Amino acid sequence: MQPDPAPQAVALAYAPDDGAPRVVAKGRGLLAEEIIARAQAAGVFVHESPELVSLLMQVDMDARIPPELYIAVAELLAWLYQLEQRESHP
Repeated sequence: MQPDPAPQAVALAYAPDDGAPRVVAKGRGLLAEEIIARAQAAGVFVHESPELVSLLMQVDMDARIPPELYIAVAELLAWLYQLEQRESHP
């Protein structure tokens, strides 16, 4: 039986002037756990998607996501926007 792989986490930031979301934090193991804990403490939504995280781990820090990931990240951001709208307008 294989041991569980170390957790991974990637944090993205987006500003309208950026053109595309940027990787602002990423890590494995304890660093990933810290990224997740800080996001949760700040009230930032944490989404689990091992496949997307695996792809985003390949992006350099402070780099914009590559065009190949635009659709996947856009779908996640659109879903998150809808979730936030529902919560702010019950």
